[in-house]
Amino acid sequence: MKKVAFVVQRCGLEVNGGSESLCLQVAQHMSRYWDTEILTTCALDNYMTWENQYTPGIEEVEGTRIRRFTVDRPRIVDDFNRLSDTIRGRLSEASLAEQEEWMRAQGPMSSDLINFIRKHTDDYDAFIFFTYLYATTYFLLPLVQEKAFLVPAGHDEWPIYLSMWNAFFEMPKGFMFLTPEEKAFLQNRFPRANMEGPISGIGIDMPRGGDPERFRRTYGIRAPFLLYMGRIDPSKGCDELFRFFVDWRRMGGSPVKLLLLGKPAMPVPEHPDILALGYVDEQTKLDALAACDWMVNPSPYESLSIVLLEAWSMGRPVLVTEKAQVLVGQCRRANGGLWYMDWEEFVYILNHSGKEKRSALGEQGRHFVVENYSWDEIIDKYMALMQKTGLDSVSSTG
Repeated sequence: MKKVAFVVQRCGLEVNGGSESLCLQVAQHMSRYWDTEILTTCALDNYMTWENQYTPGIEEVEGTRIRRFTVDRPRIVDDFNRLSDTIRGRLSEASLAEQEEWMRAQGPMSSDLINFIRKHTDDYDAFIFFTYLYATTYFLLPLVQEKAFLVPAGHDEWPIYLSMWNAFFEMPKGFMFLTPEEKAFLQNRFPRANMEGPISGIGIDMPRGGDPERFRRTYGIRAPFLLYMGRIDPSKGCDELFRFFVDWRRMGGSPVKLLLLGKPAMPVPEHPDILALGYVDEQTKLDALAACDWMVNPSPYESLSIVLLEAWSMGRPVLVTEKAQVLVGQCRRANGGLWYMDWEEFVYILNHSGKEKRSALGEQGRHFVVENYSWDEIIDKYMALMQKTGLDSVSSTG
């Protein structure tokens, strides 16, 4: 059986991140065909500190082996932000050494993980790296580039324009993309790289169901509500969402609440109609989705929005920002959501989309997920990518 390592910056059931969740789920599903192992760090939080919170070593998570290594040093947020501002202001002039200094500060850096991969390269038939942006990909993929694959999760953000990526994106043996928009963007950004590869996205297991009344009863919510799921962060568009929502309510908008599920990385406004529930279990998330009027994603930077697929799997409509071409593309293909460019459009949609229209959008989204995001289809694409690059006939020596 082929032995395949999945490399990602952090991993665990408690990790709140799209690419990290995707990595774990792909490894779990591919374990039926490959001997899979996830190589990652002991970090739980990625946005602020990379603090070591997991125990180093091997843990079995729902049948998948995760091998964790300690992070060398935490991220000093203020220092990193100052360095980022410096680099961002001189993208075209920054030397490779300066850019790699920024990447080390970005993190997470783990000497133990680097040494492990150097020592055990021959023990694996392939390495699949998730997300281009972190040190665990930039510094480790070149060590195994002859049998490395990349799920870049790339989108139009300032770090992608650093020149250090030009040579890096020519290294992988193959790519797996999340959306047509991501693939087109990266092909345009890196015209010399061989960007051929399938668009896989993620498989969605259709939920057994959520109980909207149980959710409303548990949290004492009777009013209609918008639902946001994910990290509560300015980079995810949450500051704009808060501003739009508060202004709408101040101007006499319908008595609607905004519910937040996820870890805050910014202050949440103190407002009677904004409720931050923090991290909740899977069933509570499904109950919340079943109860919401809209699932809203204001993030301008996305390579694939899993929460849109989750909302559609529950038959709920979505509302997204027009700033994110990926999100608009998902909504167009699914015919399951609407998008806004500014406050006026945000308000117009909320004021003029009745129950019948929301139900139609949600049902169209559900059909789209059923037809396009089955795990069997995703598995076939990973298998085909490995076969196309000739690694299907290789056996590990480990």
